Amino acid sequence: MSEPSHDIETASFETAAVHAAEPRPAHGGSVVHPIYQGTVFETVPGETYDQIQYIRLNTNPSQEYLHRKLAALEGAEAALATASGMAAISTTLLATLAAGDHVIAAGAFYGGTHHFLTEQAPRLGWKIDFVGPDDRDAWTEALRPETKAFIVETISNPLVRVADLAGIAAFSREHGLTSIIDNTFATPVVFRPHAVGFDLVCHSATKALNGHSDLVAGVVTGSEAAVAKVRHVLNLYGGSLDPHAGFLLARGLKTLALRVRQQGATSLALARFLEGHKGIAQVNHPGLESHPDHARAAALFDGYGSVFSFRPAGGVEAAESLLKGLSIPYVAPSLGGVESLVTRPAATSHAGMSPEERAAEGIHDDLVRFSTGIEAADDLIADFARALGE
Repeated sequence: MSEPSHDIETASFETAAVHAAEPRPAHGGSVVHPIYQGTVFETVPGETYDQIQYIRLNTNPSQEYLHRKLAALEGAEAALATASGMAAISTTLLATLAAGDHVIAAGAFYGGTHHFLTEQAPRLGWKIDFVGPDDRDAWTEALRPETKAFIVETISNPLVRVADLAGIAAFSREHGLTSIIDNTFATPVVFRPHAVGFDLVCHSATKALNGHSDLVAGVVTGSEAAVAKVRHVLNLYGGSLDPHAGFLLARGLKTLALRVRQQGATSLALARFLEGHKGIAQVNHPGLESHPDHARAAALFDGYGSVFSFRPAGGVEAAESLLKGLSIPYVAPSLGGVESLVTRPAATSHAGMSPEERAAEGIHDDLVRFSTGIEAADDLIADFARALGE
C-alpha cells in the first residue's frame, strides 16, 4: 500500500533529492524513512498478483518509497529498483523483446551489457545490429519489420562518447521502437533522458546514485505502463532489491547533486592537466574542446560527469607504471564513489570482450579509465604529477 508523500514544488535538483517522495508527517516523527525488512504483509481484497505486498514482488513499503524517490529525480512517472545494474538492463530487454525480435544498439557499451547482447541474446532468439551512435543512415539501414527496440548509453564506457541522443529518441518514436538508455555515467544531475523522449532509463545504482561503493543495485524508470511491464518480468525472475540496500541507496541519493557536481568539476580540471602533459598521448573527456562530441555534450548536458579515460605515452607498460605510481586513487574497477578509482578496462570492465572486439571499439590495452571522487582537485593533480615523474 503506497503511503502519502510530501513533494515540495521546486526547480532545484538539490532540494528535490532531499525531500522528494518523503512521507509527511514522518513515521514516528523520524525524518529518515524506516527500513521495512518484513516479507509478509496482510493482504487486501482485490489485489492482483503484482500488487501483493511481498519483497520479491517489489511492493514492500521500503521498496515503494525508493521507487517514488527515483522516479521524481529522473523525471519519470514510475521507477523500479533491481538487484543490480545488469538486472535492470537484462530485465528491461526481456520485458521489451520476444523471440524473433530485433534490437538496434548504438555505440560502445559497458562490457557486461555487450556480453549479454552478444552471448545471451542469440540464445533468446533476438537479433542485434550494432550501429554508429550518430550514423542515421546506418540506423535506417538496420531497421527490419521485427525491430522493436533501440538501446544506447548516455556516455559510453570507457571512451565517454556522447551519441546523438535526441536523434535516437526521435528516430525511435518515428519508427515505433522502444528507446532504452543507460544513464549511469551521466546521472539525472547531468542529463534526464525522459525529457528528450526516451521511453526507459536504466542505471547501475551501484555507481554514482549510491556513491559510496557499498551496495549493488539497479534502476529502471519510465511511464507507469512501461515500468509495470518490466516489474512483472522482474517479479518472475526474482531480481528484487533488499530493503536494507534500498535504504542505503535512498540515503546516497540525497547527496547525489553535491557529489556529482564536485566530481565533475574535479574530473575536468584533471583532464585538462593530463591533456597538456607530455606523458599522456590522448585524453577522452566530453568537457574538453578536443573531444569529438564536446559540442553535443555542452548542448545536452548540465556538466560532463565524473569519468574519463586516457592513454599514456608508452603503451601498456607505461599505463601499469602509472597505476602503481598513484597514491590517492584505488586501482579498482567500478566508478561513481566518493573515492577516486583507476583501472585498465581491457583487464577489468571489458575483459569479457575479445581483443578483436575491444580493438574494434577503440578500447586499447593501454587505455586507462579514471572515476573521480570527491578529493581535492589539487591533490589529485599533484598525485598524477608525481606518478608521471615530475
